[in-house]
Order: sequence, then structure tokens, then C-alpha cells
Amino acid sequence: MPAVPAWPPQSTPRLFVEAPLGIGPVRIEGPQAHYLVSVMRTKVGDPVKLFDGVSGEWLGVASAVGKRDLILDVTERLREAEVVPDLWLCAAPLKKGRVDWLAEKACELGVARLVPTLTRRTVVDKLNLDRLRAHMIEAAEQCGRTAVPELAEPVKLAALLRDWPGERALYFADEAGGVPAAAAMRDGSASAAILIGPEGGFDEEERAAVRGVTAAVGVSLGPRILRADTAAAAAVAVWMSVRGDW
Repeated sequence: MPAVPAWPPQSTPRLFVEAPLGIGPVRIEGPQAHYLVSVMRTKVGDPVKLFDGVSGEWLGVASAVGKRDLILDVTERLREAEVVPDLWLCAAPLKKGRVDWLAEKACELGVARLVPTLTRRTVVDKLNLDRLRAHMIEAAEQCGRTAVPELAEPVKLAALLRDWPGERALYFADEAGGVPAAAAMRDGSASAAILIGPEGGFDEEERAAVRGVTAAVGVSLGPRILRADTAAAAAVAVWMSVRGDW
């Protein structure tokens, strides 16, 4: 007998919605409706995977399609909400394009919280948080996450360190050298954060301030000089491989 096609198909579009999901109708409007109707050519009866960042992934079936909106009947929950590893990424804002990439990869790699951290050598002092969140939502839609990382308000490094929760390990990429990242993280706390400096790195006073935090551990990301965005992705990948959900 021929195999029964998977339902919903692997090609089914995924969409993040702000409203809590459950069985029943959901109206989709604005850019999301344009994407489904004009780009994906969604028709009555077509499936759409939905998630709200809290309750898992749901199946919606188009029951009415207009030019500017459509109705999806949510019929069942496809997956429970993911268990998110308790990892923060505290990273100095980068230039547009690179900071967008950073936000996207933070989501794809499974980070729970992104904290833009302002240092003395930070070249960007204003961030479009709406744009960064949009990049993370799009990344979550594409990579299959059922959660979107929390995006914190930008905070100065001194304030971040002053209020640091003592039970959370703080791994910072130290240009001056440190413990190999995998070795430091393997036996560390399940609640952790990674601190990445700006393009010019931390200055000496900042480095001393970070080292003054009891929970802080300076780590090395290898013998090569990495760009700040590359360092962030590399450090998160190491943590996920030894303490996270990899």
C-alpha cells in the first residue's frame, strides 16, 4: 500500500501569534495575512502551524481567506512547549546587520534571553528593539522553536554586574585568555549567561570589574581572533553542547 502522506506536510508554513492559542478560530491580519495569502497562496483547507511562545505548536486550517485577512480554525496541538535551556546571552550591540544576525542566531541556537549590554567601546548606543524581536520571531518560525527569546532593554555593563544574580554562572569571552570554554562550562551551573564585548573588546577597567563578580569565569574561544558576533555564536554553541539541549 502507498504510504499515507504526512499531515500536516513538512512544507506547512509556521507563524508566531501574540494571542494565546487554543482550540477555536484565530484571525490573521496585516503582514502575516499578506505572507500567507499573497506569498504562500494559502487557500481554504490549507494547514498552517501556529505557536504563541508559551503553549507549544498548534495546527490551524484556513476556513476563510480574504484579501487582507484570513481565519484559521485551530484544531489540535501538535507539540508541547519546548523546555528552554536557562542561558542568557549578554552581548554588546553591534552595527546594523551584524546585530540582526546576532539576534537571529541567538534564537536559532536556543538562547532563553538576549540582553544588549552597553560597554565603553560599544559603537551603537541606540537599538531598534522591535526590529531585533522581529528577526528573532522569524528565526523561531523557520527553525521550529516554540519559544521566542526574551529581549531585555539595553543595560550598561556596570549595572548588569552590580545586580548580577549570584546563582547564575557568568562566562565572559576574555581577549586576555581564560579557561577553554568547554572545560569551564561542562561542570558549571545549569543557569548561566555568556558575556560578549564589543568590536574593540572590554577595556582593562571593565575586565577587572567583570572578574570581580563571584560568578564570573573568563573563557577562551580558541587561538583565533573572532569577531564579536562570531564569538557569541561560538560560545553559545559550546554551552549548548555541554550543558544545554544538544
